[in-house]
Amino acid sequence: MTPEQLLTYEPPPDLLAERVILVTGAGAGLGRALSLACARLGASVILLDKEIRALESVYDEIEQAGGRQPGIYPLNLEGATAKDYEDLAGNVQEQMGHLDGLVHNAGWIGGLTPLKLYDVELWSRVITVNLHAPFLLTRAVLPLLESAPDPAVVFSAHACSRAYWGAFGVAKAGQEAMLKILSAEYSGERFLRVNAVDTGPLRTRMRTQHYPGENPHNNPAPEEVTAPYLYFLGPDAGRTSGEIVRLEGKVRA
Repeated sequence: MTPEQLLTYEPPPDLLAERVILVTGAGAGLGRALSLACARLGASVILLDKEIRALESVYDEIEQAGGRQPGIYPLNLEGATAKDYEDLAGNVQEQMGHLDGLVHNAGWIGGLTPLKLYDVELWSRVITVNLHAPFLLTRAVLPLLESAPDPAVVFSAHACSRAYWGAFGVAKAGQEAMLKILSAEYSGERFLRVNAVDTGPLRTRMRTQHYPGENPHNNPAPEEVTAPYLYFLGPDAGRTSGEIVRLEGKVRA
């Protein structure tokens, strides 16, 4: 499907029924919009973020809308260890019984800085959140996904190999490489659908923090770009894997 077709994709109301979907960065912005959308389509959503109050707010929104009771999993990706992710996988198995989808949406830019001036400690922290964490989380939950009848992983991509994007740009490029590798490794009889959506600029707090002079209403709201994610998470995507869909300029603000 083309980006334009994906943006106008209309999922059936039971697209994600009986599925368990884990969304990182679920407390605000795109993560919140995706969590609410998945819940509307029947999924039991595991909300992961470091901000407990934000998670509780999304939890309440899902329950008030009549969705399945979500799970809350507070975790700071910057400080989480490999054991923390293994514990997470164990808790998902114990509490939910299975896992059908994973959305790598959490991200932290850190700052827009020339490489010459980039703080070494900040570099390590940004790489940890945006590259090490997605790897460690994916690795921990792969046994659960392997057991699912139609498993899916979706990354929030971001093409930002431009000046001043530093560690965030490097990490996002690494995510795209990870996506391709994972997709290739699970392209046979044991299949895992792995794709990414690059939404381009959105009307979010993160965008406003780094572009304070920009009119936020020139960018689309997160709710306007959830359809491609839902498509890749559900059975309608079939064996489509290894795709990175770029939406910038395809959706009207």
